[in-house]
Amino acid sequence: MPDAFRCVVLIPSYNSGKLLRRTVSEVLAVWPDVVVVCDGSQDGSQHALDDLLSQHAGLHLVRLQRNGGKGRAVLYGAQWAEQAGFTHILTMDADGQHPAQDLPDFMAAGRQNPQAMILGKPVFGPEAPAVRVWGRKLSNGLVWLETGGAVQDCLFGFRVYPLKPFLHAMRTSRFMRGFDFDPEISVRLVWMGVPACNKATPVRY
Repeated sequence: MPDAFRCVVLIPSYNSGKLLRRTVSEVLAVWPDVVVVCDGSQDGSQHALDDLLSQHAGLHLVRLQRNGGKGRAVLYGAQWAEQAGFTHILTMDADGQHPAQDLPDFMAAGRQNPQAMILGKPVFGPEAPAVRVWGRKLSNGLVWLETGGAVQDCLFGFRVYPLKPFLHAMRTSRFMRGFDFDPEISVRLVWMGVPACNKATPVRY
């Protein structure tokens, strides 16, 4: 019987510099399967993982020739994951704000609820810029109305998605290719009947 939960960590990256290698190294310390999508990076960061690729069989790199936006990069990575036989993706940013140490807990939640998306709900520390904390309240309020409160934070990209409905939603829309990706995909998946589990997690600045 095939595994109902086989998940790869998907990291889109555009000109992430030294942060990309640090983020990937932290992920590999707790989870073996990672795919990085370099979205037309021009800062040399696409080569920062060369030695790690030879050391970790579960680490893969997808290189896109031109920058097309976060959503497009995640879509390419998700299509790669589908071809590689994964059932789920966990998306996280390359800049180190998302907590790699929480990956096992999110993976466990995804395994317990394989039909659901596991949405990170950020816990901000005192160092977080107030404009970032308060500025997202309007977006979250609008998405709350669209989803009946199912999505508690629409902008935080630390999430587990079931791959099949995720790809269906992405392929049937011409939107969600840039930074509109995170809020819109969560709304569309709720509309499709995908349950949302919100899980608190810290943000690192």
